[in-house]
Amino acid sequence: MNDDQFLELLEKNRLIEENSKIKLKRDALLSGRSIEQLLYERHLVDDAKVAELKSQIQGVPYLKIEAENLSEDLLKTIPEETVRTYGVAPIEKNGELLVVGMLHPDDSKAQDALKFIARRGHYNLGIYLISYGDWQAVLRRYSPYKSEIQAAIQNLNIKSGSGTRKMTSLEEGSGGDEAPIIKIVADTLKEAVESKASDVHVEPQENCLRIRFRIDGDLQEVATLPAEVSNLVVSRIKVMSNLKIDETRIPQDGRFRSRIMNREIDFRVATFPTPLGEKVAIRILDSSVGLKTFDQLGLVGKNLEIVQKGLDEPFGMIVISGPTGSGKSTTLYALLQSLNKESVNIVSLEDPVEYFVPGINQSQVRPEIGYDFASGLRQILRQDPNVIMVGEIRDDETAGLAIHAALTGHIVLSTIHTNNAIGVIPRLIDMKVEPFLLPSALNIMMAQRLVSAFCENCKVPVEAPPPIQKVIKTALERFPKEISNSYKEPYQIYRAPGCDKCKNRGFIGRLAIIEVLAMTPELEAIINSGPTSEKITSETRRQGMISLRQDGILKALAGQVSIEEVIRETEDY
Repeated sequence: MNDDQFLELLEKNRLIEENSKIKLKRDALLSGRSIEQLLYERHLVDDAKVAELKSQIQGVPYLKIEAENLSEDLLKTIPEETVRTYGVAPIEKNGELLVVGMLHPDDSKAQDALKFIARRGHYNLGIYLISYGDWQAVLRRYSPYKSEIQAAIQNLNIKSGSGTRKMTSLEEGSGGDEAPIIKIVADTLKEAVESKASDVHVEPQENCLRIRFRIDGDLQEVATLPAEVSNLVVSRIKVMSNLKIDETRIPQDGRFRSRIMNREIDFRVATFPTPLGEKVAIRILDSSVGLKTFDQLGLVGKNLEIVQKGLDEPFGMIVISGPTGSGKSTTLYALLQSLNKESVNIVSLEDPVEYFVPGINQSQVRPEIGYDFASGLRQILRQDPNVIMVGEIRDDETAGLAIHAALTGHIVLSTIHTNNAIGVIPRLIDMKVEPFLLPSALNIMMAQRLVSAFCENCKVPVEAPPPIQKVIKTALERFPKEISNSYKEPYQIYRAPGCDKCKNRGFIGRLAIIEVLAMTPELEAIINSGPTSEKITSETRRQGMISLRQDGILKALAGQVSIEEVIRETEDY
């Protein structure tokens, strides 16, 4: 039953009027939320009556449930992610019978999810239709965060969906309004850190304030708040970040530090004006998560040997390439930590400083006052550095200065935007660097991508399907015999169906797939004779460079990552 049919039935049974039906349909399209969710939030119809109507139409009995009476053991029978994704809830477990409530009994995907849980737990299934309100109450049992948020909103005495967006700040409110907002923001940040989120997005919508976390690269909605608290929440974040509360017309940037779970966490804040209010993106900079070793990154084996050799050189550049969000900065910090010794002076230029590392002299560029990467590099050379880290080579001047710094006795670490390691040399030449300088200045060129890492608790080996078998075989043929011969056909890959440990996702965290190209006399000859992608590619094969795809396939065969994601994120060359 689609939304149009559902609305028609509501109107036919005199549960809503014509004008409410039109508004609900429009608001559902704009907000991306279901009709039932909007009915519940706006208290337009008793949700029990809606459930009873659906029960008559679908022929599935309706049951009123009391979420507070459900035991912890019962809640464990169905993972929170399944409850949230498929609109289901455990009701009772009696021997081998598991009674389950469903918002949409006709949803085939929800049926399949429950059948999987029944097979795994050796249960027989009993199904009832439940109301949206009861389902929400069960969800709150799974997530204390959402319960605390709901309690804070109730303390504000705001009726959700009233349609009036009050333009106010924390300073204008009474003490009674301020405390719940402080709690909402504090609980949200704590939940984000506990969830190992990299970012928090606070987004005003037409009828609500949406909060999303970016976890393992994917955005997930974790809460929706009444639209009326939007400006209160944003104002609280601005107060914490020392931003101008009364300036809502232009973007602002700030940061703050807080102790959460006995750890010092940095939060980088960026506001962005929209017609519905200010959107806020908060980057979570947790050094216990963001600062990693080479092994934690996925830099191992031959690739690690080449990088280590480049770090042992007295001077020269190591350049990491990849798109935004590929983990380049994290790898830079890992390289810096390996060089961080008492006898070494390390100076960095970053935009912005992401993690504060003891022993490293870190500086944030400020282009608005003329302190950019190029001008900063000139000043760094007067600081007697051994190692220079430049956050990103963005322009011709920075490229030229970084090359000259590498030629004058410094180790230089930086990033650049190219698709792969092969593209670093043409990109630097395109940035007006003289080709004859590159062989002496460049030591290592790297490229990387991030892919989801399998949950070690639930991953299982399976035989790869024929198309995947062919891809694996092609990749292995380019490896030395001692590597390729260690894998026998048919090749095994892995799947992870999901478990409680990974919240039924099948993945925990992300791993880098990396390629490393070293400067050699042969590559120098190619550069001096006019480098092309074809010539450089032939040199990578002569070196036996492990490409992004090959590194990913090795990690897929080892059961670390999904081979489908590796193929999707890389190209064959």
